[in-house]
Amino acid sequence: MTSLFRDKRGLSQVVTTLILLVVSVLLAGLVVFYATNVTSTRVQQEEINIKNSHIWVCCNVSRDQAAFVLQNLGGRDAVIDKLEVRGVEVPWGSVYISNTTIGASAELNMTGDCEISATFTLLIDGSNVTFSAVSTDICVPSGTELIIYVDQPDNVSCDDVGCTLSITVYTTRACYIEETNVEAAMTG
Repeated sequence: MTSLFRDKRGLSQVVTTLILLVVSVLLAGLVVFYATNVTSTRVQQEEINIKNSHIWVCCNVSRDQAAFVLQNLGGRDAVIDKLEVRGVEVPWGSVYISNTTIGASAELNMTGDCEISATFTLLIDGSNVTFSAVSTDICVPSGTELIIYVDQPDNVSCDDVGCTLSITVYTTRACYIEETNVEAAMTG
């Protein structure tokens, strides 16, 4: 009696090896995709947004200012370790901040007579906002915003009125650049 299975043939060794390889690569890819997805959704990112930026030039008194609203929209706190206006680093003694809840849509304006002292108050959108001088890196907690004023940024002059200049904020993890037009400011 002949065996019923003698005439039947199985898969060749080459086809069997290919099937095993394809299945193992697909499973490994699935595991890598799953692990990447899990870790990327758990990692909190830094996200800084610069809004409402201005650079003003007081041509008749040679005093310039820059201002902007900085929002930390990310899931982690950020540390600002350097500011630049037009590519020139601003010393901390020229930087003034205010923690505020006014919002990024607040219309910023130049200080009245182009003068800034160690602590000053400005009327912004009908509210008095107090600013304090900064002496070291600025910590910006997640979900907060600051209004930042820069007094006398270097490398800005009357010739720049109407030109676009950059304001760059450096954190410990990234740099954020905002370009703004230079405005002429009239003083009394």
